[in-house]
Amino acid sequence: MDEVEDGLWWYRALHAGVLDALDPARAGPVLDAGCGTGGFLAALRRARPEAEAAGLEFNPDAAARARAKAGAPVAVGSVNAVPFADAAFGGLVSLDVLCHAAAEPGRALAEFRRVLRPGGRLVLNLPAFQWLSSAHDVRVHNARRFTAGEAEALLDAAGFADVRVRYWNALLFPLMVVQRKLLARGADHRSDVALPAPWLNRGLHAVTALERRASAAGLTFPAGGSVLATATRP
Repeated sequence: MDEVEDGLWWYRALHAGVLDALDPARAGPVLDAGCGTGGFLAALRRARPEAEAAGLEFNPDAAARARAKAGAPVAVGSVNAVPFADAAFGGLVSLDVLCHAAAEPGRALAEFRRVLRPGGRLVLNLPAFQWLSSAHDVRVHNARRFTAGEAEALLDAAGFADVRVRYWNALLFPLMVVQRKLLARGADHRSDVALPAPWLNRGLHAVTALERRASAAGLTFPAGGSVLATATRP
């Protein structure tokens, strides 16, 4: 993850989409809850150097790497018990974290709501469709995948408002299904977190950039490899 998250097409597309979803007009610092090795924190600092940002990461080694990579403070702790004060943040992102075996989605969302200020923006990314579980999920410790409806229900139950949920990585979704369920369906296969050949990496990123433009124009997709959700603390 640390080696590829600045260049791999999927991470670049994810970071761009989350930056689009974050509202720069909302006051207050941004927390990346489950920040891993700091790829999104670094992208946020590059895109909005004026923004105050912090991270939270369960793994101490990953937290140390995130601090070095992003130049931002990163606390060591769990999304199930966020070690920050009430209403401390104006924005909170959590990218492919609630899917992990150690995360408890209900508890984590309650914590996210607690540390957000009224009017604060939450941005979640989640892997889509439980039937798509594969060796990749085992390698990256995913215990669950979500439909858009399930993500929306979780956010509603946690007391968030203005919930909006959509699928992305939709144009490449058929290729993803073939890769996960046919080509790499064996239990011994590696995860997809690896750089492909440069020409392929560029091509896949170009497809996600086209999809991003289509989404910005109002086009929605009935399925995709991931679910992107935004919501507001009332």
